[in-house]
Amino acid sequence: MVIAGLTVILLLVLALPFLIKKVEENLEPFLFVMGILACFISGKICSELVLEALHEPIMIASVVLVAGVMFFLLQDQFSNLMNKLLQRIPVAAAVSGVVLILGLLSSVITAIVASIILVEVITLLPLKRQQKIVVCILACFAIGLGATLTPVGEPLATIAVSKLDESFFYLFYLLAKYIIPLVVFFTALAGIYTAKVARQNGVDFQTAMTSEPQAIDDALIEDEPMEEDTWTSIIIRALKVYLFVMALVFLGEGFEPLIEAYILGLSPQILYWINMISAVLDNATLCAAELSNSMGDATITAILMGLLISGGMLIPGNIPNIISASRLRITSKEWAKLGTPLGLIVMGIMFVILFLI
Repeated sequence: MVIAGLTVILLLVLALPFLIKKVEENLEPFLFVMGILACFISGKICSELVLEALHEPIMIASVVLVAGVMFFLLQDQFSNLMNKLLQRIPVAAAVSGVVLILGLLSSVITAIVASIILVEVITLLPLKRQQKIVVCILACFAIGLGATLTPVGEPLATIAVSKLDESFFYLFYLLAKYIIPLVVFFTALAGIYTAKVARQNGVDFQTAMTSEPQAIDDALIEDEPMEEDTWTSIIIRALKVYLFVMALVFLGEGFEPLIEAYILGLSPQILYWINMISAVLDNATLCAAELSNSMGDATITAILMGLLISGGMLIPGNIPNIISASRLRITSKEWAKLGTPLGLIVMGIMFVILFLI
């Protein structure tokens, strides 16, 4: 009964955000309720778990709140800086530079800070909303991957190094040869896509990005304007991120019996693909459940790469996704439309590299 109940909840988490608009618009409370139900069904609910769920999101939500306030107060200065940059270099080069730098530095400045900087840059790009979403998803893949190179970057890396009892640079030595080329790959995609958009629109972005707002060509005006930040929206966004991370804590703990029953003990090749469930679950939880210091480097690499790549497929899969989707108001369908097929293609390529070459 426990496994059946958890399977139903997993299916609901995967399907309802795409089938019911109200669920899609209220993803955070929906995942929170599903996480609570999963914990009750699996018998995991307890005061310790509740305290952990209340404590775990504090740092992330606090950083989102503080950064939101800082960017709100300094928005004119930041906007002027971006305008000057885009007057001097092509927007495609600017996008490529931002994605590459944030992807590689995310392991030092953390995925949270990198994604906050990313969305503030994206909001100022002379692109339509749908075009900004494409750039955002590509950049979040890069940040989610790059942040794993040190234990500082994101929780998955911290847990992996701790669980394996390894040194600070262990993941860098193990994964850099795969992750750095992937960061460059997503950087190139972002740059190529932006250059293509420029050609399609037939717009000189450098001319458009002048100090006079009215000089921006109609082709650059957003088809679906993004709402301006307010004090209220900044606070609500931080609260949504808090609730989102809390929901992932409950989901990760609640699905533990399902993971133990059907995932642990599988071959690395199967685990690699099974780990696509990290697109809707906390990949740090799966990492903690699956890794063991008795494993060889090849198995550890397969587990981690499966978790990392699939983490970019859907909004719940990675911290950068959550923060970016909240700030740019990206829906689950919008993210999945690009994130899922792109993630599957990269998963397939990496599978060949890891297991067949």
